[in-house]
Amino acid sequence: MELTNSQEEYIKTIYILSKTEKEIRVTDIAKRLEITKPSVNRAMKNLKDIKLLNYEAYGKINLTKEGEKIAKEILKREDVLKLFLNKILDIEEKQAENEAISMKHAISQETEEKLEKFINKVLNLGDLDCDYDETSEKCKNCVKITAKNRLIKDTI
Repeated sequence: MELTNSQEEYIKTIYILSKTEKEIRVTDIAKRLEITKPSVNRAMKNLKDIKLLNYEAYGKINLTKEGEKIAKEILKREDVLKLFLNKILDIEEKQAENEAISMKHAISQETEEKLEKFINKVLNLGDLDCDYDETSEKCKNCVKITAKNRLIKDTI
């Protein structure tokens, strides 16, 4: 399923909000994305029509199983790009994050998978014996620290 850049941002935002909020409403999404509530309402209707979320006017919003799967893929693609830009190309973290957000819309799943394999090979992250969760800040920090330590070790 081919989603627009803005649809991907809505899906990602709903997923992230679902990890911290009991209920997600149009207002929460509008505030987070800094857009109008009518824009969010239109997007929610479109995403509901393609069965990526459950939503009734003035009601709570949640992702379907397919919507959640897509959100995780979007976040993973963004994380892989950020890791590549920051740890391999040595781009400052905030700039790497901003560029990864833009770039994630332009690469295919195949490219993302190959980039991830490359990063794992260069940073030697394939031996991490854990249940990595791309939404967990603890996991992201662990990978950052491990990658940084291994890069330092390789340059010594």
